[in-house]
Amino acid sequence: MSHGRKISVIGLGYVGLPVAVAFGTEIGRTVAFDINKARIAQLKAGHDATGEVDDHELAAADLLLSDDPQDLRLADFHIVTVPTPIDKSNRPDLSPLRSASKTVGAILKKGDIVVYESTVYPGATEEECVPILETLSGLKAGIDFTVGYSPERINPGDREHRFTTITKVVSGQTPETLEIVAAVYGSVVKAGIHKAPTIKAAEAAKVIENTQRDLNIALMNELSLIFDRAGIDTRDVLDAAGTKWNFLRFTPGLVGGHCIGVDPYYLTHKSEELGYYPQVVLAGRRVNDGMGEVVANKVIRALLREGATKNPIVTVLGLTFKEDVPDIRNTRVIDIIRELEDAGITVQVQDQYAEVDEVAHEFDGLKLFGDDDLKPADAVVLAVSHKEYVTKGWPLIQGLLKDGKGFVADVRAILPRDEVPVGIDLWRL
Repeated sequence: MSHGRKISVIGLGYVGLPVAVAFGTEIGRTVAFDINKARIAQLKAGHDATGEVDDHELAAADLLLSDDPQDLRLADFHIVTVPTPIDKSNRPDLSPLRSASKTVGAILKKGDIVVYESTVYPGATEEECVPILETLSGLKAGIDFTVGYSPERINPGDREHRFTTITKVVSGQTPETLEIVAAVYGSVVKAGIHKAPTIKAAEAAKVIENTQRDLNIALMNELSLIFDRAGIDTRDVLDAAGTKWNFLRFTPGLVGGHCIGVDPYYLTHKSEELGYYPQVVLAGRRVNDGMGEVVANKVIRALLREGATKNPIVTVLGLTFKEDVPDIRNTRVIDIIRELEDAGITVQVQDQYAEVDEVAHEFDGLKLFGDDDLKPADAVVLAVSHKEYVTKGWPLIQGLLKDGKGFVADVRAILPRDEVPVGIDLWRL
């Protein structure tokens, strides 16, 4: 361990745990801290419910798993990986970040370095976090301790692009800090290090990575609305356009989760503070945030057209924000469900990855149905392309419909179009 630093990681979710495990495996004893006692107990028992770290990887890492902030004193290089969500008004919610900064500030020593990985708007580390660290520690940033920023790039459920195999962007408050931060991350990240010249540049790089994806998907979603009215299958158009060498292959869909559906709002918040009201970014957000309603309305019109019973039933397959992960944060599938319920339709939601109690807590008592609890439905919405749904395909869908017939909304276009059973009306986003 050439850098000689002792590491702590604050926040052991989808981002923090892989970071802690990487350091605990490659350089030795790492303090892995979380305020959630149940989370610490779960990890001490040897299992990560998020699925980001395998049990054998967790067991192999030299971690001091703790919910006691005093254990952070054992480290001198603190990595903060807490979530940065948005509130109901789509404004940045920095309360977890501020709370973590208070925790770190209370144990901060001279010579320590604090690096933030959480998504923030440009300037937040120095404007929001540093004053808290100084107040709680009684130390002066840039003199007694320094800070850095290194944006997380974890992609939940992705077994190829991992913490250690993704190029790591780093930045530091001083040139000396930047070199230390680069050395620390370089000791575990094999894909290489990119040194950003300023903390603000690194912060901005994070928010535009996902803003760019958000806008590209928004374009595909808007095109899908146009093509649907023209009676053209969007995927046919993309297959044709994709034969050009420089065509970027994005696809329409629901945009949720803790990154793509959130990060643009951090950028627009800062933009508005600076006196510029962003046009393109917010237009893309409006398109993407409205796609759940589009899908639901398509189902409702189909039920009316096909003369469904007075009490129609719709089965929604998948609730998590993406396939094969248990993460329900900011899932836009809930928009489909609520629109259908508002229309007086009985909705049955099934998802083997989502945790029952978490769903009920997050979505006002929403019930998840087991396979044996599902009643025959008038329509099925295949909202998330979990591998089980993909593998079982049409036999699964047909078995969920009344008499094997009805309307099917395939949001991700994963069902073979040339194998549609007789009596099923297929629509694809």
